[in-house]
Amino acid sequence: MNTVYKGEHLLPGHIGQFFVVLSFAAALLAAISYYFATTNTNKLDKSWLKMARAAFYINTLSILGLGTCLFYVIYNHYFEYHYAWAYTSRSLPVYYIIAGFWNGQEGGFLLWAFWQAVLGNILIRRSKSWEQPVMTILSLSQVVLASMLLGIEFLGQRIGSSPFLLLRNAVEGPIFSSPDYLSFIKDGQGMNPLLQNYWMVIHPPVLFLGLASVAIPFCYAIAGLWQKRYKEWVNPAIPYTLFAVMILGVGVIMGSLWAYESLNFGGFWAWDPVENASIFPWLTLVAGLHVLIVFKNTGHSYFTATVLILLSFIMVLYESFLARSGVLGETSVHAFTDLGMFGQLVGYMVIFLVLSVYFLVVRWKELPITKKDEETYSREFWMFVGAIFLSLSCFHLVLVTSIPVWNKMFGTKLAPPTDLVTHYNIIQASFAVVIAILMGFTQFLKYKKTDTTRFFITTILYLVFAALITALVVYVSGIYKLHFVFQLVMLAAIFSILINAKVLADAFKGKFKLTGSAVAHIGFGLMLVGALISAGTRKVVSTNDKGIGLANFTKAANERENIMIYKNEPMKMGPYVVTYLGDSVSEPNHYYKVNYKRFDDNGKLVEEFLLKPNVQINPQMGLTPSPDTKHYLFRDLYTHITALPPLRTKPVNETADAGHGQENDDQNYDEPVKHEIQVGDTIRYREGYIVLKGLNKKAQVQDIPLGVNDVAVGAQLEVFSHDKTYESEPVYMIKNGSVFDFARKVDDAGLKLRFSKILPDKGRVEITVYQQPENKKPWIVMSALEFPYINFLWSGTIIMVIGFLLSIFRRNKELKTT
Repeated sequence: MNTVYKGEHLLPGHIGQFFVVLSFAAALLAAISYYFATTNTNKLDKSWLKMARAAFYINTLSILGLGTCLFYVIYNHYFEYHYAWAYTSRSLPVYYIIAGFWNGQEGGFLLWAFWQAVLGNILIRRSKSWEQPVMTILSLSQVVLASMLLGIEFLGQRIGSSPFLLLRNAVEGPIFSSPDYLSFIKDGQGMNPLLQNYWMVIHPPVLFLGLASVAIPFCYAIAGLWQKRYKEWVNPAIPYTLFAVMILGVGVIMGSLWAYESLNFGGFWAWDPVENASIFPWLTLVAGLHVLIVFKNTGHSYFTATVLILLSFIMVLYESFLARSGVLGETSVHAFTDLGMFGQLVGYMVIFLVLSVYFLVVRWKELPITKKDEETYSREFWMFVGAIFLSLSCFHLVLVTSIPVWNKMFGTKLAPPTDLVTHYNIIQASFAVVIAILMGFTQFLKYKKTDTTRFFITTILYLVFAALITALVVYVSGIYKLHFVFQLVMLAAIFSILINAKVLADAFKGKFKLTGSAVAHIGFGLMLVGALISAGTRKVVSTNDKGIGLANFTKAANERENIMIYKNEPMKMGPYVVTYLGDSVSEPNHYYKVNYKRFDDNGKLVEEFLLKPNVQINPQMGLTPSPDTKHYLFRDLYTHITALPPLRTKPVNETADAGHGQENDDQNYDEPVKHEIQVGDTIRYREGYIVLKGLNKKAQVQDIPLGVNDVAVGAQLEVFSHDKTYESEPVYMIKNGSVFDFARKVDDAGLKLRFSKILPDKGRVEITVYQQPENKKPWIVMSALEFPYINFLWSGTIIMVIGFLLSIFRRNKELKTT
């Protein structure tokens, strides 16, 4: 007998699932139609092309339709759907509900398919004679992405995971035997606290646009091989390759900035396996871009350029496999759990890998291979060398990051290097030295042949100048304390910046062709400088030099990097005096106010500011901190909470207590002291004093209406504590002949205040003061880190993006004139 469930909203799910199936069918029809439009020898017959375009438009509209249905389900908190229940909750603000759209795997695939559809529509309008073959390949990619959302059984195998899967079909439990099970589900699981950041709203869309963009040059490369138009595809593919490199790079840097600002990795890059995987395609695509430019200008290195472009999209698919198959579940904090799509993810990769290998093998004898070797002192030779080193850098990352994959494939038990971070740092820094130097001196080389004497003289002069600047930077920044390879990275980066700055200066004299590359290279050089100094000379400000053991309080790797500070007790920390002032709540975040003061040698206050690092106390994840940062022009001061008192999970600030139906927590305070005072009198307490400023005869208490004969009077108190002033108004009430009083807490001062009596015959009132015990003061354990010159990293990113934009404009202009 079928159970009839109450309260379920099945219509949006049915409509959404219809759009899922329609998007798959339309993508399949588009791929088939574009294939026949490509192979059709009758050029006057446009029927296949018209059908293909119509099918792709339907695929696009279907993706928009199913996205609308999914957002409708999420926004209205229809927790009968597993996706809404698993990734959102009623307490989330709207922007996190929007971010919940791509919080899960299904949403990620949907976002990816959306961007590919957008790019496909652009190609339909702009690719001209390339539309049919290019769109055949892109439509095939859409077919595979749409299959990831189907969530159907076929020949005993589950294909995809539907975002409209019902909770009762996804989770087992006795609750679902009840027709009104929804009455027991009051809220969803919500968003992982680590993801509750504004970067979650903007980072995934940019990153997925980057992943989708990598498919376009891949489609051009396959189309060129397929149609035997080996050279023609390069020019139209270069602007799309530049765009993909730019957007994917921005997406990766956004992730770094998110990690730096909020995810508490102690910096902007942790060599996490999924972080590593995100730069696989970027490295190979940058390499492919440079070799494409070499081929365009000289006719050399066609095979290498094509392979690198094809490999970049394969790396996108491999990255997706690593992040989504569950294979990295035990080694990465970013990896998704397996949704049963392991085989599909492998299949996606295999389809396009086989397609690439097939066309390379079949067309091998016809490929435009240049028999003449490049001149050693030519730009194309050294750009080719740079591409090889970028590829080797990627190969090293793939090799080490994929150790769990090798173990799964071959049944081995390979272990990663013991000190994985140092391993990555040293080897990748070695690659960075070579790449940065090549970014510099290749600008002095010309295509095909260069005047070697002038080249050597100019290069040596700039190298000497760069060495002098590097020596100064290394000494001032403290880089000399690090491994020698990092000093070489600094030399190479400064060398590259100087030479490209010279090229940029020449551009203002009329040599505009190299403007984009010069600006992009300057940006990348600044990124290397910023990353090297900030990570290599990161300074621990919160040094625990008092021998206080914190191992029982904090999970921090080094307890010497954490200090415990008690509320309202100033403490010396490096050049600062820090004071924990108190905490406040803005659900779901708990904010802890830390006052910073810096004095000169004469004791004069020269700087003061307040930082508010916050935490979420999550049942599944425990304490989840997010830092607050003081930004300076040349450094950042980064502060986060690492431990809290075990029972202090709900901080309060100026809240009502111990009155009408309220919780009594008197046991948390010393014995109360009663004071009979009149307006203007002062009450002394351990850490300050309280002044009765007046009596408010029109006081109100929330949700308690007053009758004609009822009275409510508020004691207007001003509390002074450690140079801070707080206002508080406890209330004395007579209602229906009964007496109530409503206490007020001034948590920052460690007080609870009650207006306990009115003494009309004395013209006085009684104020009862509760004070927190001195030996039970609230405390926090915090860590403060200083990142010098971090802004070079972020500004370098912006400059690099500007360089890519200039290059895209130039290449598009060249296309229009050809």
